[in-house]
Amino acid sequence: MRILYFLVMGLLVFNGVNAQIVNITDSNFKAKLLKSDTNTYIALNSLGKPIKIDANNDGNIQISEAQNVATLWISSSNIISLSGISSFSNLTDLDCESNKLVSLNLDGLLNLNKLRCSSNQLTSLDVKNLINLESVVCRSNQLVSLNVDGLSNLTELDCSGNKLVSLNLQGLVNLGTFYCSRNQLVSLNLEDLLNLVDLNCGANKLVSLDLSGKLKISNLICSSNQLTSLDISGLNIWYLECSNNQLSSLNLGGIPSLYGLYCNDNLLEFIDASNLTFLNGLTCNNNPNLKQISIKGSNKLNITSCNFTNNPNLVYVCTNENKISEIVDYFSKNGITGVNVNSYCSFNPGGTFYTIQGNTKLDNNNNGCDVADTNYPNLEFNILNGTVSGSLIANTTGNYTISVQEGMQTITPVLENPSYFMVSPTNTVVTFPTQTSPFTQDFCITANGIHPDLEVAVLPITRTRAGFDAKYTIIYKNKGNQTQSGSVNLTFDDAVLDLVTANPLVTNQSVNNLSWNFTDLKPFETRKIELTLNVNSPTETPAVNNNDRLSFTAVINPVNEDEQPVDNSFVLSQLVVGSYDPNDKTCLEGATIPPSALGKYVHYMIRFENKGTAEAENVVVKDMIDTSKFDISSLVVTQGSHPFVTKISETNKVEFIFENINLPFEDATNDGYVAFKIKTKPSLVVGDSFSNTASIYFDYNFPIVTNTATTSVLQSLGNQDFEFSTYFNVFPNPAKQVLNIDVKKQIELSSISIFNTLGQQVLVIPNTQLTKQVDVSNLKTGNYFIKVSSNKGSASGKFVKE
Repeated sequence: MRILYFLVMGLLVFNGVNAQIVNITDSNFKAKLLKSDTNTYIALNSLGKPIKIDANNDGNIQISEAQNVATLWISSSNIISLSGISSFSNLTDLDCESNKLVSLNLDGLLNLNKLRCSSNQLTSLDVKNLINLESVVCRSNQLVSLNVDGLSNLTELDCSGNKLVSLNLQGLVNLGTFYCSRNQLVSLNLEDLLNLVDLNCGANKLVSLDLSGKLKISNLICSSNQLTSLDISGLNIWYLECSNNQLSSLNLGGIPSLYGLYCNDNLLEFIDASNLTFLNGLTCNNNPNLKQISIKGSNKLNITSCNFTNNPNLVYVCTNENKISEIVDYFSKNGITGVNVNSYCSFNPGGTFYTIQGNTKLDNNNNGCDVADTNYPNLEFNILNGTVSGSLIANTTGNYTISVQEGMQTITPVLENPSYFMVSPTNTVVTFPTQTSPFTQDFCITANGIHPDLEVAVLPITRTRAGFDAKYTIIYKNKGNQTQSGSVNLTFDDAVLDLVTANPLVTNQSVNNLSWNFTDLKPFETRKIELTLNVNSPTETPAVNNNDRLSFTAVINPVNEDEQPVDNSFVLSQLVVGSYDPNDKTCLEGATIPPSALGKYVHYMIRFENKGTAEAENVVVKDMIDTSKFDISSLVVTQGSHPFVTKISETNKVEFIFENINLPFEDATNDGYVAFKIKTKPSLVVGDSFSNTASIYFDYNFPIVTNTATTSVLQSLGNQDFEFSTYFNVFPNPAKQVLNIDVKKQIELSSISIFNTLGQQVLVIPNTQLTKQVDVSNLKTGNYFIKVSSNKGSASGKFVKE
């Protein structure tokens, strides 16, 4: 009986001991556990210290030993099954990546916070009951189902590289990082994910992606889907990758924190990445429909971090002025042609800018400026920021807006005749961002003494063609500080020009003369006289032919004596043309000026015409002034066809900016112009010439470069009646012994004169009806002018004596 008792008790003890051993069926799993010690970092306790799981060295894992483990790292161990893992009831962190698991039952691990089971062969994973989970990384399996329902503590979920076609994310209110790329998802409901910061849903089959309310999102990768639209406006995104979709538009407005943008391989037509002040890189290659890119204001953009290649329809890139050469160089190095690069997509400085605005008035009654006083048009402002200086000439409304960048700005009004007026305040100093933008500063201009001063000019609104009507505008302006009355006279050759219409009506008309009376022309008031004249054809008598010159003289006659009568008269010398470029530049004084005109104003007119198939929203006329020939500080705007402002920068760059004019493309209304005057340098001498060319930008198109308007300083040889090259050719040129004169058309010569560059006559041949050669062997080597007089009038040309 005693023997039987001891035998029963022994069996009970043996079975009790066996009941405390964890049943681990996978030998690799058990071997990994048994390898744990204080140096292997396979198992950690709750204090984060490595431990030996098999503490009693019996070659087994007791439940009590399993319960000592808080962290278990058993990756890359060829484990097929984790049977027995449920005994590790205090486990908070499990890493079983890169094994051969086909299933994973974690029931009972209610304390588990982190699970990493990537790179196995799992087809399903259900962790919905593990309510303390904060991180689940199960990428690169074969999951067709994943149950994370209601895990409100979950902050990280990475299920990339599986076979999921759907995924329920309801209740994951604290999820901040969510990666689900390389699955087969056709939709994602992110509604509950209000704390989402990092989302990668690339390489799925998504046709839409609703990110509304995801105000915390910073990194977004949604490449390689089937998205046709993506609304990210107002989100605080730092990194965006939306490549390989079907996006035709992308609104980047309101996300100034964007640092990296990848939108290549889409159907985008326009990329507006302007004013993204943190943007470092832009990859937008392989967009076959892409026409325009705007990166103006994205001051930190690194061109080496950009890819603009393989966009066959790209024609325009808008960037900061200081980035233009870098972008042009990029296109050149990559063999990309046909892309226009400039800064004219907007007319504010790139990046963060501030505004100074206000109104300028002329104090009519010397009692301080008020709303009843006259607005002062086209006031010039000098803008000084440290050592950088520029100018802005406001439009005709009297209101001005100046956009500047941070720092101290000194704004000073500049008058054409500063002795005529006093300005209050004389300037204003504004520091941004210390002061609030927009900063408002009005200027009041008051008469200083009595200064009557009028001016007049004639603008050829259309080209003059033989047999057609030509339109002209006479501009007269009160530059002084006294209200004026008087008359305007226009003298022209009545034999070849006939008046068609005039507005206002002519006051008096006589042979070769039209006149208009005017009254009460107030200081800084400009008035216009618009008239149409018909030009004789080549078959009329007298005939007008191509390359003839027509002369017009306008005179303004004030009642009171004028302080500066030099600009009370104006002579327009206009060339008759046949075919013509509608975008041109003309010096209204003609091809020559006398030495007496040096240091005084010459007048230019730049005409432009929209020959496109749509309205031109903006037109910019850029003129690079040769400061060795012109005094750029003297530039004064005369007139424009549409409202515009003038910007002067970089010492010699003048930009006439016609913003939002929507210039039509229909032939009757598609024309415009700007006219200005500028003084030549008084240091020029006889024989010098000055040239000027303008570039005209219609919206985002390549600039149209006008002709070069060249004017020579020449001792007066009289006004030309026709263009020399129309009727004559001189050869050889240079000439050594004999200068031959070839008469191209029926014309009778009367005399030939030769002048040196000082305007001195050095040779004259009277009665030259039959002369075809001139002996120049006795002339000194140098440049000469030849003047030919004929029954058609006179004309002058140039030649060189060797």
